[in-house]
Amino acid sequence: MHKHLIMKSLRKLIDSIKPHFEPGAKLGAFHSTFEAFESMFFVPDKVTDRGCHIRDAIDLKRTMFTMIIALVPALLFGMWNVGYQHSLAIGENWPLWPAFWFGLLKVLPIIVVSYAVGLSIEFAFAQKRKHQVNEGFLVSGLIIPMLMPVNVPLWMVALATAFAVLIGKEAFGGTGMNIFNPALLARAFLFFAYPSRMSGEAAWVVPSEGMADAFTGATPLAHAAAGAMDKVASAYDLFMGFVPGSIGETSTLAILIGAVLLVATGVASWKIMLSTVVGGMAAGYLFNAVGGSAYMTMPPWQHLLMGGFAFGAVFMATDPVTSAQTECGKWIYGFLVGFMALLIRVLNPAYPEGMMLSILLMNAFAPLIDHIVVGTSIRRRMRRQPLSTTKN
Repeated sequence: MHKHLIMKSLRKLIDSIKPHFEPGAKLGAFHSTFEAFESMFFVPDKVTDRGCHIRDAIDLKRTMFTMIIALVPALLFGMWNVGYQHSLAIGENWPLWPAFWFGLLKVLPIIVVSYAVGLSIEFAFAQKRKHQVNEGFLVSGLIIPMLMPVNVPLWMVALATAFAVLIGKEAFGGTGMNIFNPALLARAFLFFAYPSRMSGEAAWVVPSEGMADAFTGATPLAHAAAGAMDKVASAYDLFMGFVPGSIGETSTLAILIGAVLLVATGVASWKIMLSTVVGGMAAGYLFNAVGGSAYMTMPPWQHLLMGGFAFGAVFMATDPVTSAQTECGKWIYGFLVGFMALLIRVLNPAYPEGMMLSILLMNAFAPLIDHIVVGTSIRRRMRRQPLSTTKN
C-alpha cells in the first residue's frame, strides 16, 4: 500500500511537469531526455495503431534491466576479488567485507565514468536527432568496466567509452544498428592503443608498496601462454574465480548464475551459449590430438574456465544485435566463436585472450551466416516443392 502511494505520487509529479517538455513548449528541446527518465519508472503509454505489430509484455528497457540483474553476481564477485587479490599481494588474507569494500571503492569510479561519458553522448545524440534515448547503453555501460583491469586509468575508460559509443554505435545509427559489440570495441580500443595498461602482471592487481615477494599478478592465461602450466591455478580456483583478471570475468560460477537467469527469461540465446562451449571444446580436443606444446595439451574444459571465455559466451556472444538471427545461424555463429577463441588464444602468444577478437570477428560475419542459412533454406524448399506451371 505504501509503495502504491509513492508510485501514484510520482506519477502525478511527472504528469504535472510533462507539458513543459512537450515539443514546442519552453523545455521542448529536452523532450527526449524527459521521456527517457519517465520510461525508466513507468511503461510507455504509446501503442501501435496501424500496420503489423507484435504485442508483448516486455519492452527494451525491461530487457536491459534483466541483463543488468544477470550481470550483478559477476560484478559483486569481481569487486570482492579486487580486494582479495590486493590482500594476497601484500601478504595478508582479508575477511569478506574489508575485501569487498576495498574493491567497491576501486571499481565504482570506473562504472561512474563509463555511464557518465556514454550516457552524455547518448543523450546529446538523442536531442540532436529529436529521437528517443536508446536504452542499449544501460548494459554496455556496465559491461565496459567489467571488461577492464582494475588499474586502468579513468581517463582511458572515458576515452574508450566515447570511442565505443561514437564509432561503435552512433556512427551506424544507434542501438540496434551497430555491427560490432560496443563494450568489446571499448576493450579492443584500449588493448591496441595502450597495450601496456591492458596486459602484464601490474594491470590486474592494485599496486602497493608492501607487495609480497612471492606474489605474482599474472593471470592463468599468461602462465599458460608462457608454458608455465604448473603455475596455472587449480580447477576449483578457476571455477570460483580466485584468480587475477578483468573485474567481471574471473568467476565462472557467478557468470553461470547470470546465464541461468538469461536463459530462463528468454533474453539470451541458449543455442549460442551451448554452441560456443562446443566450439571451444572441439578446438581443445583438436589441439590435444596435434600436440606440440604444453598449452596445446591442456584439457579442453580448462580453457572454458580461463580468461573471458565464460563471460564472452554468456554476455557478449549472445548480443541480439551483433549475433546471428536465424536459429541455424546461431549454432554456426556460436561454434565459430568458441573455436576461433581457442585458435587465437593458443596459436598467437601476442593475444592470450582470444575471446574478444573472436567475437568481434564473428560479429562481422554474422550477417553473412544468416544470408547463407536463409538462401540455403529457400533453395531446399524450392527443390522440395517446385513451382507448378499453368496453361493459359
